[in-house]
Amino acid sequence: MTSVIGFDIGGAHLKAARARDGRIVDVLLLPCNPHYGLARLEGAIEEAIARLGAADRFAVTMTAELSDAFETRAVGVATVASAVTKRTKGAKTLFYAGEAGFLSSAEVRGAEQAIASANWRASAELVARRIADALFVDMGSTTTDLVPVCGGRVSALGGDDAERLANGELVYTGLSRGDPLAGVALAPLAGRWTPLARESFATMADVRRALGDLAADADSEPTADGRGKSVAESIARLARLAGRDAAEASPAQWRAFAAFLARAQMRSVEDQIALLCSRGAITESAPIVGAGVGRALVARLAQAEGRPYRDICELIDATPEVAQAAADCAPACAVALLAG
Repeated sequence: MTSVIGFDIGGAHLKAARARDGRIVDVLLLPCNPHYGLARLEGAIEEAIARLGAADRFAVTMTAELSDAFETRAVGVATVASAVTKRTKGAKTLFYAGEAGFLSSAEVRGAEQAIASANWRASAELVARRIADALFVDMGSTTTDLVPVCGGRVSALGGDDAERLANGELVYTGLSRGDPLAGVALAPLAGRWTPLARESFATMADVRRALGDLAADADSEPTADGRGKSVAESIARLARLAGRDAAEASPAQWRAFAAFLARAQMRSVEDQIALLCSRGAITESAPIVGAGVGRALVARLAQAEGRPYRDICELIDATPEVAQAAADCAPACAVALLAG
């Protein structure tokens, strides 16, 4: 039997998946946080290999090169590739380079731009093999990918992050990380439009916790103030955004405040979908295919857009016990399957 382990190495999490004869049989999600030190990343790679065991080959995609732990993205790609190769102990190790396919460790040098942040395309290629026309939406902890699929082909205009941002195919907003005030100048609170404090008092994880939309294990990052992750502590951080203490409004009012910020976040995604529709990138009947830890929100988005919704777990051949985890970690599964 052929066994492939796929890695999707990000700036916050390492996702790993084992494929055996074209079927996903095991999935891991581990914090790696290279901005807290390269040892965190190296330790996550070692733990993933220890827990998943040996494989015929490893297939790697990444976004960790964007971390400010690295002076440039090219240095980040080279560093991450080296960290993996040193730990796969001679096993065939391949790096996903988007349209160029998979490259060996020896071919990484000079191909850093193609390898950098190509994980979205791996997942989209997998979707394109199953559905001819779709909008693939992967909401992770930090970003949301919007990838048109037309005629069974990935039809994104952008290749790297800069192009994808400019073409509405990447939105820097996710389930738990990021600024709750991105694109928001005022928010309603207690019957008044309230100016907001442009400080790093809270994250989207606090918004989600206040609304009951965040699983306990879905946020591995420290909080903005270093305190706990209860609903009450999240509301206290959100209150700072309005220059207040939590006691100055009721729990229901703070939930309404959080709901406004959550809707503003989703509007930023909807705006980019409108841009894609305006260029004819998505057919009127195309479903939205959701992936990532935020795909429950993607399902709501599909309903708001009046489009059918398909969960990527329907499109990934996985054992039943890991199907949901596979959908959370789609790029890791995708490279494992594509490399097999």
